[in-house]
Amino acid sequence: MHTKTHNIFFVGLMGAGKTTLGRQLAKQLERPFYDSDQIICERTGVSIPTIFEMEGEEGFRLREAAVIDEMTALSGIVLATGGGAVTREENRRCLRGRGTVVYLHAKPEVLLERTRYDKNRPLLQVADPLAKLEALYAARDPLYRQTAHLVVEAGGGNCQKTAAAILHMLQD
Repeated sequence: MHTKTHNIFFVGLMGAGKTTLGRQLAKQLERPFYDSDQIICERTGVSIPTIFEMEGEEGFRLREAAVIDEMTALSGIVLATGGGAVTREENRRCLRGRGTVVYLHAKPEVLLERTRYDKNRPLLQVADPLAKLEALYAARDPLYRQTAHLVVEAGGGNCQKTAAAILHMLQD
């Protein structure tokens, strides 16, 4: 990361800490922070579960792809993506080609603890959320790794230490 225009993009499963760490890193680097899910909610005026209900996952993914294309074209930003952003080839291409991608890796059991009471995660509103997280992990972990420039363990729980480690890796 040699210039103020270089972008940093966070990917990972829901609950990995993309928004929290992204916001922290942006503050330390004095850069604007964006969250693709938040942008979609602001533009549509409804929650992600409502979009899933009305348009299905495919409708949401189309909106997400447009936002990722737009945001990754900016300079000097930190962006947290939705957990499923890497499922589309065009998103992986935009992210990998337009900045440094940081994969926040955490095991499904850790993610379940972090997301257990969050009703804004439509994919986890199922009878067995751990099984769903395990399935998502199995499908997406290879895509996150293919897209990422850096893989960071996010299961430790100490946001400041993780942000400092990421900052150190970015400066190497």
